[in-house]
Amino acid sequence: MPVRPAAPAAPAAPAAAPAAPARPTTRSRAGRAGHGPSSRLRHPRLLGVAGGLAGLALLAGCASAPSEAGPSGSAAAGENCARMVTNSGGLDDRSFNQSSWAGLQKAEKDDGIQARVLVSTTENDLAPNVAQAVGSGCGFVLTVGYELAPATEEQAAANPDIDFAIVDETVDAPNVKPILFDTAQASYLAGYLAAGVSKSGKVATFGGGNQPPVTLFMDGFSDGVDAYNAAHDTSVQLLGWSKEAQDGSFTGDFEDVNKGKQLAQALIDQGADVIMPVAGQVGEGAASAALATGGVNVIWVDNDGYDTLPAEYRPVVLTSVIKDTEKAVQQIAVSSTDGTFTNEPYVGTLDNGGVDIAPFHDLESSVSPELSAELDALRDQIASGAVTVTSPSQP
Repeated sequence: MPVRPAAPAAPAAPAAAPAAPARPTTRSRAGRAGHGPSSRLRHPRLLGVAGGLAGLALLAGCASAPSEAGPSGSAAAGENCARMVTNSGGLDDRSFNQSSWAGLQKAEKDDGIQARVLVSTTENDLAPNVAQAVGSGCGFVLTVGYELAPATEEQAAANPDIDFAIVDETVDAPNVKPILFDTAQASYLAGYLAAGVSKSGKVATFGGGNQPPVTLFMDGFSDGVDAYNAAHDTSVQLLGWSKEAQDGSFTGDFEDVNKGKQLAQALIDQGADVIMPVAGQVGEGAASAALATGGVNVIWVDNDGYDTLPAEYRPVVLTSVIKDTEKAVQQIAVSSTDGTFTNEPYVGTLDNGGVDIAPFHDLESSVSPELSAELDALRDQIASGAVTVTSPSQP
């Protein structure tokens, strides 16, 4: 989940009330049937994300776009096709690029929306790939991550009849829908779980960069640890992050697995036996360190690491903080074809099923029935608003 390059850390201001979302906007396109009334999407709960990428039709880098031919051989209508542009982390990132593409694949399989992806491998690919996506003639363009915000904003302004969506970032435009996730809510459950299973009394988290999409996870994790301590009169210690200072341990990178392994090992050497890396592919290094050490588990983020990490790491994956990017992308892509698309931000929460924690898989026996019941109760309390999870980084 590469994000904006980290700036020198400064003390964070107290959490402010979130800004009101942009007023939903609907538009008509030439050749489109009249729009129906704007509507919110339904979000079933997700406890897993499809990760298979074999046999995908890809548009790598800035290669020329394929012919848009429909079943009859005529040019495909823009209403029925979609393009996605990855950030520079590439497609198979075990993170939000992979999950976003899975969503468009579902829209193709289930809803007949022809989907293609343009894979960016460097920052120089970003703007040209968004321009190429627009040039395909498709009515829906999905971009992923902060790096693509400037190009998305530029192309959206120049092409008001195309619907855009951007994952994990906000672009304020009448034809751009931000896809955001309040991951602090699910991370709260993960922190509570980590504290409940820790045998050393020390758990840890680290990030790829000190930026809101990353620290949002870390804030929730910190609060969950604190909640467990308060409920059980324990003193489990969190390493790697201070919510109060809004600073902690970062690799400064989202792709170098070795950096993740080195930082995770340093945390393990300090006694941590559960680690949550929030660093995209770098997090695989934490799983490697945990496996090599023994007696250490990891909590993955974005999608179910049990499914997306190499199978050798399954024995150390305790759970994952999941963002239901796949379902959100599928439904928003469909909304672009059926007249219900708006620019109102989608925010995934525990209440709408947009975020959650994954099953415990092979480590289910390490989670007592009592602890599991506490997590279920907390999930319901957060979803209902009885327990409030806050962070300066919340969408």
